[in-house]
Amino acid sequence: MEQRSLGRSGIKVPPLMFGGNVFGWTIDTAQSHRILDRLVETGLYAIDTADVYSAWAPGHQGGESETIIGEWLKASGKRGQVVIATKVGMKMGSGDQGLSRDWIMKEVDASLRRLQTDVIDLYQAHKDDESVPLEETLGAFADLIKAGKVRAIGASNYTAPRLKLALETSAKLGLPRYETLQPLYNLMDRKVFEEALGPLCQAEGIGVINYYALAAGFLSGKYRSEADYGKSKRGANMGKYLTPRGLKVLAALDAVAGEVAATPAQVAIAWLLAKPVVTAPIASATSLDQLEDLLGATALGLSPAQVAALDAASAE
Repeated sequence: MEQRSLGRSGIKVPPLMFGGNVFGWTIDTAQSHRILDRLVETGLYAIDTADVYSAWAPGHQGGESETIIGEWLKASGKRGQVVIATKVGMKMGSGDQGLSRDWIMKEVDASLRRLQTDVIDLYQAHKDDESVPLEETLGAFADLIKAGKVRAIGASNYTAPRLKLALETSAKLGLPRYETLQPLYNLMDRKVFEEALGPLCQAEGIGVINYYALAAGFLSGKYRSEADYGKSKRGANMGKYLTPRGLKVLAALDAVAGEVAATPAQVAIAWLLAKPVVTAPIASATSLDQLEDLLGATALGLSPAQVAALDAASAE
C-alpha cells in the first residue's frame, strides 16, 4: 500500500488513518481487538486516538480507547507494526485539561501506561489552549521528544493564525514544530479548512490528517431522512447535514459511486485523497465489513471530472 509522510517527521503512514474513538465506546474490547488485527493485516497500520476517548460516555473518565489499544499491543506483540497517534488537552473525566507543561508531562506518562508502550509516534495538542504561552507548550513537547517518549508532535483544531504563530515560535526558539494538523474536513465541512488552513499546511509542508472524513457517517449515505437518525449513536447529530446542500452532495456521491462501482463512503474518502494537501484522512469502523469498505477507498482513483462534480455539489 502507498505510504505518505507525516510532514517532515520522517514517519510514514498509509493513505488512511483509523479513528480509535470507537474503541470502548461503540464497540467492546473483543471487537476492537478484531478490528486492530485486521488493520495490520490490510496495511492500515496508523491508529489515531486520544486520552479523552471516551470520557463523554456514561461511566467513562477518558483513557478507555488507549487502554484497549494497549491491551491489544501487549497481547499481539505488534507494537513495531503500527503507528500510534494520540492527543492531550481536552477535558478529562477528572476535570483536568489544557496544554500547560505540568499537565502534558503528567498526562503523557498516563497515556504511555495505558498504551503499554515506551513511545508515542505522534503526540498532538487536541485543541489550542490560549491560556498557556505557546513557548511553554512547545517547550514541554520538545522535552518529551528529547526524552524519547514522543517521536513527533502535531496540532488539532487550531486556527490558521494560531498554527502560523506556533510554527513561527518553534522556528524562533529552535524547538520541534507541529508536523501535522488534524482539522475538520470533508465534503460537507470545507470552508474553514480550504480558506486558510489548507494553504498554510501546503506552504509549510504540514501533514494533514483530517477527522470526520465521512462527516460522522453522513457521507456513507445511510442517513437520508429523519427516520434514519436511529441507525447509530451519531444519528442524532445528522440534522446539521441533512439539508438541501447535503442531499445534493449525497446525489453526487451516488452518481460517482455508480460510475466507479464503489460505495458513497469510498467515493467521499477518495475525494479527500485526491486533494494534494491531504495526507491521510481519519475514518473509523465498527465492523469488519465497514473496515473493508474503508480499505476499498484507498485503492479508488477518481477522474478530474468526478472530483470537479463533487466539488461543485459540495460548494458552500
